[in-house]
Amino acid sequence: MDLTKATSHDLIAVGENITKKDDAFKFLTERLYAAGKISSKEEFLKAVYAREEESVTGLENGIAIPHGKSDTVKSAAFAVLKTNAPITDYQSLDPNNQVQLVFLLAIPSAEAGTTHLDLLSELATRLANADYRKELMAAKTPNELLDLLGERLEKKATATKSSGKSFVAITACAAGIAHTYMAAEALSKAAADRGIIMHVEKQGAKGIEDRLTADQINQADGVIYAHDVRLQNLDRFKGMPALDIPVADPIKNANAVLDKAILKSQNYDPNSRIATEEAPDEGKKGIGTEIKDSVLTGISYIIPIIIAGGMISAIAVMVAQGFGLQSMLNDPKSWLAILKTLGGNMLSMLMVPVLSAYMAYSIADKPALGPGFAGGLAANMISSGFLGGMLAGLIAGYLMKWMKKHVHAEGAFSGVITFWVYPVIGTLIVGVLMLFIVGQPVAWLNQGLIGWLNSMAGSNAILLGAVIGGMVSFDLGGPVNKAAYAFCLGAMANGNFVPYCVFASVKMVSAFSVSAACLLRKDLFTDEERQIGNQTWILGLAGITEGAIPFAMADPIRVIGSFIIGSIVTGGIVAYYAVGLNVPGAGIFSMFLLRGGVGGLMNPLIWLGAALLGAAISTILLIILRKHKLSKVAA
Repeated sequence: MDLTKATSHDLIAVGENITKKDDAFKFLTERLYAAGKISSKEEFLKAVYAREEESVTGLENGIAIPHGKSDTVKSAAFAVLKTNAPITDYQSLDPNNQVQLVFLLAIPSAEAGTTHLDLLSELATRLANADYRKELMAAKTPNELLDLLGERLEKKATATKSSGKSFVAITACAAGIAHTYMAAEALSKAAADRGIIMHVEKQGAKGIEDRLTADQINQADGVIYAHDVRLQNLDRFKGMPALDIPVADPIKNANAVLDKAILKSQNYDPNSRIATEEAPDEGKKGIGTEIKDSVLTGISYIIPIIIAGGMISAIAVMVAQGFGLQSMLNDPKSWLAILKTLGGNMLSMLMVPVLSAYMAYSIADKPALGPGFAGGLAANMISSGFLGGMLAGLIAGYLMKWMKKHVHAEGAFSGVITFWVYPVIGTLIVGVLMLFIVGQPVAWLNQGLIGWLNSMAGSNAILLGAVIGGMVSFDLGGPVNKAAYAFCLGAMANGNFVPYCVFASVKMVSAFSVSAACLLRKDLFTDEERQIGNQTWILGLAGITEGAIPFAMADPIRVIGSFIIGSIVTGGIVAYYAVGLNVPGAGIFSMFLLRGGVGGLMNPLIWLGAALLGAAISTILLIILRKHKLSKVAA
């Protein structure tokens, strides 16, 4: 396959003196933008860094494959950078990897299943070949690299004596692109070298590829699950020895993975599979991890609903105010009022059932969706809000997980179990529990929380805002930040919009303070730090805290400490004045959507002014602590 269809001479750079990952990303993003492959450098970089948070994209043998999936990408493409010296701060699967060859993939969100990804999967597959990697690393010019990316004839494999072993495998990574295909290729190549039959199914961005057949599964000595995300259709492998590993393991050492799989399959006979009990899953998640993952899954599914519902309602209100159409807004039959009602219903009626359903789905897959939706509706009916929805999701998930294990049938009756018993009985049990037993205490707790939040004023409100502020900047998008986010969403679902307003204001503090410190005292920072600092304020306007991570990693105690103190001040001010916000993800435009508080123009002044004041405090502390650090080094 010809990879040059997804790149060009202008997208390939050889011999650049770049030694920092951020500089490499910006350099390649500029190339993609200049070539017309992306429409927004900022949005694409945001997508790339979001992917970096999921898992490392540095591999081994000097290669890295970062990638971003975003609506700003016009057509699938990749840019290539070959540096003169290793990029020193690039984290890789192999800790000793010295990255010098970077392939930055750009994928349109709407084209995840098109043939464009054939080119990108071909790239990942080729890079698993050691001889091909050596050719790439030896290239001296962009033209040489471009030629290597052209269509290549497949070399005939040398016959290897069969070992008599056969395995099936599934590979899947978070983005569904590079690691998915590289792990598959690594397993296939290692197996071929050892005379092992290997069939690999890839569950990636294009869906399921090379789907395993019944014969391949029935003849296999075992199955290998190499994944970072939830796999589909695992019931096919019931009773087989299973090795559950991260998708990175085959890329790092496919032979070691095969050794483990062979060890697991020692006492297994494929012909006795029907009589074999299901093997225990050694890679099974602990209950704490499973609950955490289910909550995060539910939240990820409701974020688009919250943003869309809040923005539609806000737009309807702004149109009414801007064009003097308040009377239409008060008429329930007018188009403006109907639009506002649509947005409001997405928040008040749809959000909690979707949260419950996809929390349950994370635990027990598709059979849990029906009971999960029903549990969320029940939570709405008894006014138990966000807390009730989370409880319903957990109940539905674990109930259906138990039913799938203990209530099943073979043959014709399996359909009855799947399409009647699971949804009907599961929904009845979850509904009864939520409506008449466990749901009511949660509803009382929820009402108590609403009352507590609504009654907070003065010092109590300042304390709440300060705690939220500190959590937001504690790890800049990490688990503590996410915990604050979940609390703010819960408060929003209960009709209290102050906590999320605090969250939105504080998110700007770290980005603004980094930019200000680099601007005011250039002599205290390196060239690389100043280049980052000159742009983090833009990320701050978009509500992105991750831009300050490079500074925090270099000197975490001083930098994070400075961020937290400024953020505490910002959070306390916004909470004290009770300014509210019910539209997540609007960034700086949030200042036009504020509610409650003092009212009028004072709300945006308080909201933005608090962020600027907090940033000023953090900036002063950053400068003082940096001077102190440098003076100690000089001494």
